[in-house]
Amino acid sequence: MPFALPPSASGAGRPGPREIVALLAALMALNAFAIDAMIPALPAIGADLGVSNENRRQLVVVAYFFGFGVGQILWGPLADRFGRRPILAVGVALYAAFALLCGLAHTFTLLIVARVAMGASAAVTRVLVTAMVRDLFEGEAMARVMSLVFMVFMLVPMLAPSVGQAILLVGPWQAIFIVLAAYGLFVLTWAMVRLPETLRPEYRRALNLGEIGRAARLAATDRLSAGYTLALTAVFGGLTAYIASIQQIVFDAFGSGELIGLVFAAIAAPMTVASWANSRVVGRFGLRRTGHSGLLAFVAITLVHAVLAASIDEPLWLFVVMMGLSFTAFAFTTANFGTLAMTNMAPVAGTASSVQGVVGTIGGALTGMTIGLQFDGTQLPFLYGTALCGLAALAILLWTERGRLFAALVTPQMLRAEVSLRPPVE
Repeated sequence: MPFALPPSASGAGRPGPREIVALLAALMALNAFAIDAMIPALPAIGADLGVSNENRRQLVVVAYFFGFGVGQILWGPLADRFGRRPILAVGVALYAAFALLCGLAHTFTLLIVARVAMGASAAVTRVLVTAMVRDLFEGEAMARVMSLVFMVFMLVPMLAPSVGQAILLVGPWQAIFIVLAAYGLFVLTWAMVRLPETLRPEYRRALNLGEIGRAARLAATDRLSAGYTLALTAVFGGLTAYIASIQQIVFDAFGSGELIGLVFAAIAAPMTVASWANSRVVGRFGLRRTGHSGLLAFVAITLVHAVLAASIDEPLWLFVVMMGLSFTAFAFTTANFGTLAMTNMAPVAGTASSVQGVVGTIGGALTGMTIGLQFDGTQLPFLYGTALCGLAALAILLWTERGRLFAALVTPQMLRAEVSLRPPVE
C-alpha cells in the first residue's frame, strides 16, 4: 500500500500504515459510539426528561447529525490554514466537554442543544480523517485505506448498543455520556502522541473568505465532487432513517426490545466484512465498477425488501437478513463514492471535505428525520423511504457519469486541474 508522510511531518513518532488506519478508525468511532450507544437509552431518556411522544425521542439521534453537518464547514478551512493536528485537538476536546454537558442535562431541551454542540465538535473527525487520507494516499490506495478505516469503524455499531445496554445495567443513562467523554480523551491523547502533521506546506491556505469561497466553489461545481456528494447524501438518508427508527422498529413493530443489541450487531457485521472485501477488490475492478455495482445492488435489495414486507407478515429474522444485505451493498457504495468525490480536490482537501460533509450530513439527516417521523408502528415507512433514497442516488449517479456506468477512467473534462487554487500562504 503506497504510503508516505510529507517531509515536513511533525510529531512524536512516525506511525506506519496499520497504526494510521487504526487511529483514524478510532477517531471515526467517536461518532458511532455517540450515536449508537444512545439507542437502548432512548426510552429511559424519554421517561426521565418527560418526553411522551416516542417519535420525538429520535431528536436525540437526529440533533447530533445536524450539529455534525453544520460543524464541518468550520473545521476544514481551519485545518487547511493551521494544520490537521491542532484543529483535531480542539475539536475532540470540545467533544469530550459537551458529552459531559449532555450527562448533566436536566431538561430535554438542554440535552438536544448539547447534542447539537457535541455533533458539531465531532465533525472535526469526519473532515480531518477524510482530508488526512487524501493527504497521504491517492486513487485505489485511498479507497483501500478508507475501506479499512470503515471496516474497523463498522465494528463499533456491532458493539455500541450492547455497551449502552451494559452501562444501563449498572448506572443511569447519564453514565453513557461519561464513558463517551473518557473515550474521547483517550483517542485525543493517542492522536497527539503519535499522529504527525500530514498537511503539505504547499497546500497550506490563507484563512480568508475569498480563499474559502474559491475552494468551496470548486467543491460545489466540480462534476465528480458535486455528483458523488449528492448521491452519497441520498444513500446516507437511508442510513440516518435506520439509526433513528431501529429502536422503535425492534421494540414496537417486532416486540423484541430485548434483542436490540443482537439485531444491531447482526446487521452491522456484514457491513464490516463488505468494507474489508472492498479494500481487496477495488484495486482489481476500479472505483467505478465496484461503487456502481454496490449502488445497483442497494437499489435492488431495498426495493425487493419493501415489496416483500408489504406482501407478508415479515418476521424479525427476515428483516435482519434483508437489512444486512442492504447495508452490505451500502458499504461497497460509500467508501468508493467518497473517494470519487475527492478525486480533484487535493489542493483544497480540507475545505472540500467540509463542503461535501455538510451537504451529505445535513441532507441525510433531513431525509432520515422525514422518514423516521413517518413511523406508524410498522417497518414499512422506513423500507419505502430507504428504497426511494436508493433510486434517487441512482438517478444522480447517472447524471454525474452522463449515463455511462462502470467506466474505468474519468473523462478528461472531469480531470481539469485547478492550479490557480494552490497559492502558498504568504
